This record gives sequence, C-alpha cells and structure tokens, in this order.
Amino acid sequence: MDVLFAFTGDKFAVVVSDTTSVQQIIVQKDDEEKTLDLDSHKLLAMSGPKGDCVHFGEYVQANMKLYELKNGHKLSTHAAMSFIRGELAAALRKGPYQVNMLLAGYDEHEDDASLYFIDYLASTQKVNSGGHGYGGMFCLSLFDKHWKPKMTRAEADVLVDTCIAEVRERLVTAPAKYHVKIVDKTGTSCTLYDCVEKAAEKARMAA
Repeated sequence: MDVLFAFTGDKFAVVVSDTTSVQQIIVQKDDEEKTLDLDSHKLLAMSGPKGDCVHFGEYVQANMKLYELKNGHKLSTHAAMSFIRGELAAALRKGPYQVNMLLAGYDEHEDDASLYFIDYLASTQKVNSGGHGYGGMFCLSLFDKHWKPKMTRAEADVLVDTCIAEVRERLVTAPAKYHVKIVDKTGTSCTLYDCVEKAAEKARMAA
C-alpha cells in the first residue's frame, strides 16, 4: 500500500513517499526507498510490485546515464518523460511493468521545475500536483483546495503536513515515516518525516 504524492512550487518540486514495504498484512521493512535519483536534478517516485519498480527504475537510470556519457549533456525532464513513456508502451506488448510513477525535475534552460504523472499503461500528463496509491488519492482534493502557483518553501511544508495528516486520518494502517525530497537548481535533497517525532514535538510545544 504505497503512498506517493508530489507538487510543484516556485522553481522547485516536492516528492513525498512512504518508507514502508508491506506484503499483505506483514510489514517487511520501514526504511524502503521508493524514490530514485535519475540524475542530479531528477526524481522518479514509483508505486507497484517491488521487482518491477527496481528493475524498471534502474533500467531508466542506467539509460539516462548512458545518454549523458554519449552526448555530453543530460536529458531534460520532458525528454526523460518521453523515454519512460516509450519504454512502458513497448513493454505493454511484451511483459508489462505494473509501475505507476511521478517524475519531477529541474531544468536550467527553463529555470523552473516540472512534474509528470505517469501510469503503468504509459499515459502521461504534465501536472502541478499528483499522487499514486490510496494515500496519494486522498491528497488530490487537498491539492485542489490548497495548492497555488509559485508556492514558497514554507507553504510547501504546510501542505506536506496537511497531506500526511489526512493520510494518517483516513488509512487504517497508515505509514508513520516518509521521505520528503525536493529538487531545485541546487539538486536534490531528502528529509525523513517521522509522524511520531512530529506528534511529540507538537505536544512539547503545546505544554
């Protein structure tokens, strides 16, 4: 039960993924990495069977690195999306990958960040916000209400808090930890969002 959601801000994009790996009713691990750094300025969040996610994600990462070595420059975020869509579409006729993705990246020539919604049927769409999994679906209405163009980092932090709180309230077995990744002109950064620590911090502040 993956929780993925992402949105764009003022020259940056935020990608949030839970860290829990679950098989039916068994929690296998709580430090799963569901977001892959394709290069220094691109993130690919993946939801689906772990084998498909790892195999397809590493395949895309390796081919993008090969392109950079051969041509001396990196693919743009839009070009990376086109490559991913093409590979997914080709795989549909052979052995399809059951992987849903969110691709976020920052392009220097545009001086802005972009976000693409990609599903396992190779349907793609450039979006301002999006999500996959049960948790991601609960965030869509919050994006409709709270997302706005050119959001600041502080506003983005509040929106992340709001979305995770909604997931925690709605899902019976909601994950307790999340990776919050940001991509901007300086590259990518990652912060661990621990709901237990956040709740304890709020309790201390209220006391």
